Amino acid sequence: MNINSIPIEDTFAEAFPMTAARLLVTAVSEEWARTAGQVATGYASSVIGCDAEAGIERLLSREDTPDGRPGVSLLLFAFSRDALQKAAISRVGQCILTCPTTACYNGLPVVKDKSIRIGGNLRFFGDGFQISKKLEGRRYWRIPVMDGEFTCEDVFGTIKGVAGGNFLILAKTQADALGSAEKAVEAIRKAPGVILPFPGGIVRSGSKVGSRYKKLKASTNDAYCPTLRGQVNTALPEGTGAVYEIVIDGIDQASVVEAMRTGIHAACVPGVIAISAGNYGGNLGPFHLHLHKVLGDEVK
Repeated sequence: MNINSIPIEDTFAEAFPMTAARLLVTAVSEEWARTAGQVATGYASSVIGCDAEAGIERLLSREDTPDGRPGVSLLLFAFSRDALQKAAISRVGQCILTCPTTACYNGLPVVKDKSIRIGGNLRFFGDGFQISKKLEGRRYWRIPVMDGEFTCEDVFGTIKGVAGGNFLILAKTQADALGSAEKAVEAIRKAPGVILPFPGGIVRSGSKVGSRYKKLKASTNDAYCPTLRGQVNTALPEGTGAVYEIVIDGIDQASVVEAMRTGIHAACVPGVIAISAGNYGGNLGPFHLHLHKVLGDEVK
């Protein structure tokens, strides 16, 4: 299988189920909403070392938000509902509550026993001056702050999302690989229901499970490191000078598959040698996203 004469390897990306929440953050301007979203989703690239994987899903117009102000939609992923609630409370409390003019609302249906409480925990910052209001069956907390009030919804819904969809870009040079990855990111960011949790949507430090150092759960994916070609069992075709990975988290498998398809097409530009994917032999994640199936019969 090829796209633009670039071979698509017959392999699969191994993805994992994670619990996800969607936060709708609004502010007086798009700039402040984006600032809150960027800060709240910082240090959230991989649950290997972070409390959550998170990113900005999309910008929201005034027509898309509960209070008629500009906003951003954020997706947060964690391995359990308890872990997700803890991460969300910390990130909303430290990064959204503190940001000028913001408010925070739930962006998913609330199902009994499948929700997390954010505003209901942050209300204590009001030191007894907080006020609750229930509108159309949804409770909101108004917490006094120095520029007025911070409004935060009490309860947020969660769903079982899919994290770790990915593909690898193998290219002749670092510049070729980065240019290809940037095109993939640009295309994927137009897709609904997904985030790219790593810096700028691109991963330079792909990992494998385990390490020769017992305390580490993961270490550099040496098979894809060009500088180690002569020292390890390399997976790199001749002429590969750099590799970047695109990692995708989504609200469901279909969203991740569509983002992978979109990204792979955009990534197949001159200078790319092959497209591959990262997996762990199929032993860790139940979602095996085979590249040839992802792309279907649309390319040969």
